[in-house]
Amino acid sequence: MNIKEFEKKAEILKALGHPARLCIVKGLLDNDGCNVSYMQICIGLPQSTVSQHISRLKSAGIIEGVRSGLEITYKVIDKDAIEIINAIFK
Repeated sequence: MNIKEFEKKAEILKALGHPARLCIVKGLLDNDGCNVSYMQICIGLPQSTVSQHISRLKSAGIIEGVRSGLEITYKVIDKDAIEIINAIFK
């Protein structure tokens, strides 16, 4: 493994290193994706806070959103993040 691979994995760990973001990613995996409104209800945070966490996860390349009309459904796309979540929540 080269240093770039370690840097990528470290960035994923940093992005997942907040309880709300861990909860969001775990919820997305458990529900095969969902929208911000659903996440907001599940984790009990304001929509603006959830959106900030979504933005961080998107910028880290962990999730992506697919727009359908006015709604955006988010899914986890990073295989390393999926493995980390699965290892943590066996």
